[in-house]
Amino acid sequence: MVTRVKTATEIQGMRESGRMLATILDTILRPMITPGVSERELADTAARELNALGGHPTFKGYQGFPDVICISVNDKVVHGIPSNYVLQEGDIVSLDFGVTYRGMVTDSARTFLVGDVEPRLRQLVRETEKSLMAGIAVLHDGVSTGDIGEAVQRVLDSQRYGIVRDLVGHGVGHQLHEDPDIPNYGKAGTGPRLKAGMTIAIEPMANLGTANVVMDPDGWTIRTRDGNPSAHFEHTVLILDDGSEILTVI
Repeated sequence: MVTRVKTATEIQGMRESGRMLATILDTILRPMITPGVSERELADTAARELNALGGHPTFKGYQGFPDVICISVNDKVVHGIPSNYVLQEGDIVSLDFGVTYRGMVTDSARTFLVGDVEPRLRQLVRETEKSLMAGIAVLHDGVSTGDIGEAVQRVLDSQRYGIVRDLVGHGVGHQLHEDPDIPNYGKAGTGPRLKAGMTIAIEPMANLGTANVVMDPDGWTIRTRDGNPSAHFEHTVLILDDGSEILTVI
């Protein structure tokens, strides 16, 4: 399905979905990210709190995914299935979450620091989030996917991080994944052009080492091939005539 211009009613549904999502990630789960908490506790809390807010966990059952949230620690890039692993001092952990409300989907991710983290990991997290905001900053009616990709890539290339190319951002709204793809690399002025009223998910994934990734035997978890840590940030964004509105915020 190609992402299309959303109606005012659909956009409002996505605002409410995104607000639920951000509330859970930023005000409920974020304070829990401490040494000693388990992935299972985080996932169960996300499920319980989203149910209380009236939203539906988009990821649960999506193409067979077994849980409500993706939790990826250290060398896991994305799509980690929550386990009984207990977070340790010095870990970094990415939480990727999708919420459906009134038939509309939003998708967002954050990477959090666990306790005292070494400076190079702190910088990786900071710069990956910075690259996301750089991609958002270029949005406007008529923006090309290459404009977005080049803006993201410029930040990550400046740090010599491995930009994961096997996974990209995407349209979002009626479905979790809509066309077109939104790569985290590219050349300005190339690729499909996007219109005001469209909604997309921009999601840079940056590795401390090479860009190469491998999939675990579970068929979901994607790790860096060289075992180096990775960071992941994502927002669902509404394109406006002369800018954008981030929908996955409180």
